[in-house]
Amino acid sequence: MPVPQIRGAQAREVWRRLSAVTDPELDEPITDMGFVERLEVSRSGEVEIDFRLPTYWCSPNFAFLMADGIRKAAMTPAWVQKVRVQLQDHCFADKVNDGINGQQPFEVIFAALTEGGNLDEVRETFREKAFLRRQEAVLQGLRAMGWTAGQITTLTLAEFDALNLSGHAEAAAQKPRYREILVGDGLALLPEDRAFVTWRGDPIVAEDLQDHLMRLRALRINMEFNGAMCRGLAAARYKEVVRNGEEPELIDFILGRVPPRACGDSQSSRG
Repeated sequence: MPVPQIRGAQAREVWRRLSAVTDPELDEPITDMGFVERLEVSRSGEVEIDFRLPTYWCSPNFAFLMADGIRKAAMTPAWVQKVRVQLQDHCFADKVNDGINGQQPFEVIFAALTEGGNLDEVRETFREKAFLRRQEAVLQGLRAMGWTAGQITTLTLAEFDALNLSGHAEAAAQKPRYREILVGDGLALLPEDRAFVTWRGDPIVAEDLQDHLMRLRALRINMEFNGAMCRGLAAARYKEVVRNGEEPELIDFILGRVPPRACGDSQSSRG
């Protein structure tokens, strides 16, 4: 899907905020995925955003999470007076739009489907996946730099902040994103706290690092497979997806030729 034309400083500010909203299953910015179709900002500070997903039947909880994230991100600038989010071309578009713009929770809008449940557990699951995927990128960058398991697992938060990963594009790109969850979710707060922990907050020990990395690799490949499938479905549906030639496609997974993320490749960065 093509990137919409963004005109004006205020629209560019909103676009920058939207880049922090991710597809919850893929942990990739919706702006990179091409989901945002239209962004308009009025002189009175009203923002209108249209977005669409790869298929007509994408899970309504994913759609609702993204719509909610879009609205919250767009409301962040102090000058914004009102935000209207519209999901397009989706089987539950009306319900999602009514819920988001009417500020009604998912469990109310989709009461018949949720049996009283809410999205908290779903949010937690995808937050964990994002944390682990970002962690793997940084870990692989350190391994590419020749760090030992002992050096990696004893790294403190203060030492992590001082790391220079400029020679490893993917690791450098994911370092602040990993830290955002690490600190934001309270997994490390003090300068002497360990920088690499499990989602439960337990330190990763040197002898377990290799097994931990194998689990992270399996998670990444699954997420990249889903990403390749989304791009393929979007390309088939809209015939507008712009590829940079670096993302793995479904055939790469079928033929088993998805390599480990190339942290030393300056062209492999994702924002």
